[in-house]
Amino acid sequence: MSTIGGERLGRPGTQVDLAPGAPELPTKVSARSWIVTDAESGKVLASHNAHWRLPPASTLKMLFADTVLPKLPKDRVHKVVPSDLEGMGEGSSLVGVKEGETYSVHDLWLGVFLRSGNDAVHVLAAMNGGKEKTVREMNERARTLHANDTKVVSPDGYDHKGQVSSAYDLTLFARSGLQNKDFREYAATATAKFPGETKKDKKTGKKKRGSFQIQNTNRLLTGDVGIKPYPGIAGVKNGSTTNAGNTFTGVAQRGDRVLLVTVMHPEGGEAHGVYKEAARLLDWGFAADGKVQPVGELAAPGNAAAGGGAPAGKGGEAGGSDAHAAAHTHSKPSGGAGTALAVTAGVLVALALVAYGVHRRWPLPELARRRRR
Repeated sequence: MSTIGGERLGRPGTQVDLAPGAPELPTKVSARSWIVTDAESGKVLASHNAHWRLPPASTLKMLFADTVLPKLPKDRVHKVVPSDLEGMGEGSSLVGVKEGETYSVHDLWLGVFLRSGNDAVHVLAAMNGGKEKTVREMNERARTLHANDTKVVSPDGYDHKGQVSSAYDLTLFARSGLQNKDFREYAATATAKFPGETKKDKKTGKKKRGSFQIQNTNRLLTGDVGIKPYPGIAGVKNGSTTNAGNTFTGVAQRGDRVLLVTVMHPEGGEAHGVYKEAARLLDWGFAADGKVQPVGELAAPGNAAAGGGAPAGKGGEAGGSDAHAAAHTHSKPSGGAGTALAVTAGVLVALALVAYGVHRRWPLPELARRRRR
């Protein structure tokens, strides 16, 4: 396995350094791969086969969103044509996009994040210049983030030969995406209205377009039979396919601590096991605050060495195309925030001041409360 982020992350099995008084790792974790990280510092608190390459299922949509979301204005609209929906795998998760109907980019992202709609992904990919272009850009983005375990074949995460990622890489995608205010908002939204079909009203004879409610499939956000919403949860993405089993990356805040956890393919047979195992690891991570030595760290984008930090614009937001472009070009960080520099013909040229570190106070609890509306 890869050693990006630290030599220990390339070792098989569980990696953790418990100080005296630290809680033991939960015993009921059957996932083939998992990782717990401090979202702000990028320190890896514990991991299990962190770089094991496995099918990612719809958690790969985090990379899709991190790549494409900043490029398309939310109010841009698109009328769906048949070619937009071609190539979706059999049994794909759908939000209900219909040919001939017009949708805003905002509508489509709700479909991606809440219902994991492959139909919404394919329409957005078409708006981005097509599937092939989008897949190429996603692979390029993965390399920029040093997510070298990842190979993208389809932007929706549907099972394809050779399409893989890792718990480490999925955490990188979540951490990068969460720098974007819109990404955070979509990931934390529990329910929303989605445009329906245009139909003729039987009474008036006029055409009318209704809407229907959609709910986030992230059960730690919305809850379900036998599982409660996790306190402080604010996203980010779940997935499930035949090859991948169940996958999940979540972010939660307790006090001043923000944690990211990724769980891939639990094998315990427990109902909602991917969420319950993620919750146990989050509980452990919060309880272990200051009582463990990191076993690695998340690599910083655009930097050959591992390190904390992720791209952000002013105030920690990477909400626009300029900020996203900066994430592809800036150099290594200094103390969580620094100056992007480049050397041209031996001359040190200051390109721009880039807030490189993670925004120290993500408004996660505020967004998490959206699930109660």
